[in-house]
Amino acid sequence: MCRLLYLKSKDKIDTKEYLQKFALICKNSKEYQGHGWGVSFYHNSKWKHYKNIKPIWEDDFSQFENSSRFIVHARSAFQDKDIIVENNMPFHDDNYVFVFNGELSGVKIKEDGRIGAEKIFNFIKRFDSGSIEQAVSKGIDILKKRTTYVRAINLIIADNKSAYVSSNFSEDEDYFTMHYYKDDSRLIICSEPFDGETNWQKINNNSLGKFE
Repeated sequence: MCRLLYLKSKDKIDTKEYLQKFALICKNSKEYQGHGWGVSFYHNSKWKHYKNIKPIWEDDFSQFENSSRFIVHARSAFQDKDIIVENNMPFHDDNYVFVFNGELSGVKIKEDGRIGAEKIFNFIKRFDSGSIEQAVSKGIDILKKRTTYVRAINLIIADNKSAYVSSNFSEDEDYFTMHYYKDDSRLIICSEPFDGETNWQKINNNSLGKFE
């Protein structure tokens, strides 16, 4: 299981500060989140991507410029397998950036992808006929029906304007409940609230929301 972060700000913010906050969450997680990490920055109408096989708390964040929008993933590989940088998220194509946290057993779908999360990303895109929100809704609904047991399907998928957050889990509410913070200048979505901060809201289980 992994940790997810999405941030959108009206103005550029200190990227290093927020990555450090997220890295602390990952380092202190009850699940090991050190099988690599990745971040995608939205700049000049394009996503730029970075991945590293190091644990996020061991990387150097000074290499990153200030940004107003980015999405981050820290990986906890299923059964400690397939630990290569190519399997790190975010996954992306020309339209979307995708991060995932969860575990499914007995999945009865056929889809391309190196690991389960990439297969889920590609499966959801099958249903995109102009609305990625509807595609996520339909894709997750079918996944649930074709899966023996859903421990969790938490994901964030972002396009050029918005982020779509789907939260689904059947156990360990404290670990799998996602949270968000929003004020006049910032939107932050994260697997956990930042340490010592208040006014975060829980994202409901079995929900799909559009965040702008």
